[in-house]
Amino acid sequence: MGRGKLRIYLGAAPGVGKTYSMLSEAHRRVERGTDCVVAFVEHHHRPRTEVMLHGLETMPRTEIAYRDTVFTEMDVDAVLARKPAVALVDELAHTNIPGSRNAKRWQDVEELLAAGIDVISTVNIQHLESLGDVVESITGVRQRETVPDEVVRRADQIELVDMSPQALRRRMAHGNVYKPDKVDAALSNYFRPGNLTALRELALLWTADRVDEYLQEYRTEHRVSKIWGSRERIVVGLTGGPEGRTLIRRAARLAEKGAGGEVLAVYISRSDGLTSASPKELAVQRTLVEDLGGTFHHVVGDDIPAGLLDFSRGVNATQIVLGVSRRRSWQYAFSPGVSATVARESGPDLDVHIVTHDEAAKGRGLPVARGAKLGRSRTNWGWVVGLAGPVALTLLLSGALPDMGLANDVLLFLTLTVAAALLGGLRPALASAAVGSLLLNYYFTPPIHELTIADPKNVVALVIFVGVAISVASVVDLAARRTHQAARLRAEAETLSFLAGSVLRGETGLDALLERLRETFAMESVALLERHDDTEPWTCVAAVGPGRPVGRPEDADVDMPVGDHLALALTGRVLPGEDRRVLGAFAAQAAVVLDRQRLVDEAEEARRLAEGNKIRTSLLAAVSHDLRTPLAGIKASVSSLRAEDVEWSEEDRADLLANVEEGADRLDHLVGNLLDVSRLETGTVTAVLRQTDLDEVVPMALVGVPDDSVELDIPETLPMVVVDRGLLERAVANVVENAVKYSPDGTPVLVAASAIADRVELRVVDRGPGVPDEAKDRIFGAFQRHGDAPRGAGVGLGLAVARGFVEAMGGTVTAEDTPGGGLTMTISLRREDGAAPFHPEATTETT
Repeated sequence: MGRGKLRIYLGAAPGVGKTYSMLSEAHRRVERGTDCVVAFVEHHHRPRTEVMLHGLETMPRTEIAYRDTVFTEMDVDAVLARKPAVALVDELAHTNIPGSRNAKRWQDVEELLAAGIDVISTVNIQHLESLGDVVESITGVRQRETVPDEVVRRADQIELVDMSPQALRRRMAHGNVYKPDKVDAALSNYFRPGNLTALRELALLWTADRVDEYLQEYRTEHRVSKIWGSRERIVVGLTGGPEGRTLIRRAARLAEKGAGGEVLAVYISRSDGLTSASPKELAVQRTLVEDLGGTFHHVVGDDIPAGLLDFSRGVNATQIVLGVSRRRSWQYAFSPGVSATVARESGPDLDVHIVTHDEAAKGRGLPVARGAKLGRSRTNWGWVVGLAGPVALTLLLSGALPDMGLANDVLLFLTLTVAAALLGGLRPALASAAVGSLLLNYYFTPPIHELTIADPKNVVALVIFVGVAISVASVVDLAARRTHQAARLRAEAETLSFLAGSVLRGETGLDALLERLRETFAMESVALLERHDDTEPWTCVAAVGPGRPVGRPEDADVDMPVGDHLALALTGRVLPGEDRRVLGAFAAQAAVVLDRQRLVDEAEEARRLAEGNKIRTSLLAAVSHDLRTPLAGIKASVSSLRAEDVEWSEEDRADLLANVEEGADRLDHLVGNLLDVSRLETGTVTAVLRQTDLDEVVPMALVGVPDDSVELDIPETLPMVVVDRGLLERAVANVVENAVKYSPDGTPVLVAASAIADRVELRVVDRGPGVPDEAKDRIFGAFQRHGDAPRGAGVGLGLAVARGFVEAMGGTVTAEDTPGGGLTMTISLRREDGAAPFHPEATTETT
């Protein structure tokens, strides 16, 4: 059985005719012989909508009583049993009455679809969950009934039901939407022309995005590479140069000329990572394009024109905006440039705009020279070889080896230059080449001891020597610099990858993150500062390091803003600019961790408040019934005793007094449990631990139960336990009372104890109905009654108090099945020889 199909009529506003259109579609399908039923349609007493229901089979609704009122909802079970081909379900965002099968109507629809039933439904644009804040800012009305966008997006068909604001207001004025007494208020509030126009635009844009998704899916499935200009998409090609801002603004102006225009900025970097683009400039351009409503994309590709065209065709772009090349005129001799290549190969379906800018034809500029990062010791050895080596070689060749020949002399000097380049990089090698060429000219090139060269061949040899020396030195220096850059980038990537992964997995707290930041950059202290607005002083949210955190970001050695009112402040040293990229990532992650911690705290506070509200609600229920029952008995007995018109016998008077005493005992027990739970909730229970024999405490706990209802088995040889006698007595009394309550008549409860390892276990065994495994932990909650426990049998606090008291003494209370049927409560306590030494002067009496 396949899944049913969902068709949704999306309304721009209430009253545009969604339900009418849905019913019209139903009539068309019925005329074609389709089995179509009305599962739930709300006509709101609109005459024309009511007429459309005639001739359609309508499913009966289910009635649900809620707060002394009977409501009707869709009968999901009836629809599933009827199993039509098509079911009409109105108002997809509707919230069902408490007690219904599902909380929301869209969940009912999901069940119908899963059963293979096609569903036609309706929803207004203001009920989409993602648009709640936008709709509230427009209309001033918060929509309480919403449906997740994904539910609507998954629909197989979405049809927009639209109407101009003027036509909708005329329809309302004629009484076709609301009753006459509500028309004026509606027209002057929610249905103002501005509101309706804004809602209409929201509906059109949301539907356009959905249509665009359909189009992309179709193009992907059918492998359509040709551009379909259904919507203006403008791709901006960025090089990382300063002209990128001009190109982005120009593309934004082009997008504004067409409805629904979209700007996509793309930067294509080479796969080797060796690029002259400025990361800071790219970050500025990313912010600019996002502020203008566009998106930024980073693509890797060695062929920049091909990569740009592939990206443009992949997103179904219609235009490309490029800047005039910054290359000088003589550089065009090597290649036509990116702009000309893209314009030539774009084809007729993709327009290319070449935009002039201030940086045109000024040249890209040479990269700033940087040290080879070879280390000070290695560089010093390079200078020694580059300067002293040629002198030593000259002395050697002049004295010991005078007839080597000029070619061999040049090769030997070249070897020294290469050695200087390998050791010290570019500058020592250049110095070696200069010194070596002078020494070769003066000592080994005729005429000797003159800085002139007689043979042209020797000139060529010296020129080749200098050229090779400079080339080798440049290559070695470049390789060393690239190696240093690669190592640094790899370290940055590893740091950022670990940082992002640990934060996303929730493994890093704020203090741990700041400590890692301090260790990464070798800082003395790191502080995260925050303020709520520009006029308030900064406050320290978190800080690590031995030093005292600074009070303001500007007082720190390094400050990194995170938004408008959050900043990182680091002390210890001034960081170079190349480190601020990683520092910015740490700052962003710190903000994420701070927000997550606050959300966790808020969720915990909400959970605590909800738990407290649950306890208060249960307490009110207990007071309203369980506490009033014994009070009513006491009141009746006392009133009877005081009645002057009745002469009570001594036996009757004794019975009435016994009823008063029994009711007072029940009240005392209930109030005692309530106070105990209150003490446990507020953490004011402090156990006074002493060495105690169980056979001294357990019998005292059984005073309140009938003698024949409990069978006691406490060996005298048991080791002593370390407990608070008062708390243990109350805990055992509550557990035994609970067991007696559920134990069958005539079957006593067994209370037995035994020693196991370093613990002493007290077991309370009953033969009652038992408790399912999934409820064994739940029965220890406050105000919990299991099964069909009658009212008046307690407020469900006994086991909660017992567990709280036992845990306060370092013990545990668990529930398990009794072999043969029933429930066994096991109280596990520390035995005396396995406990820590007891110091009476260190204990505090129970509050």
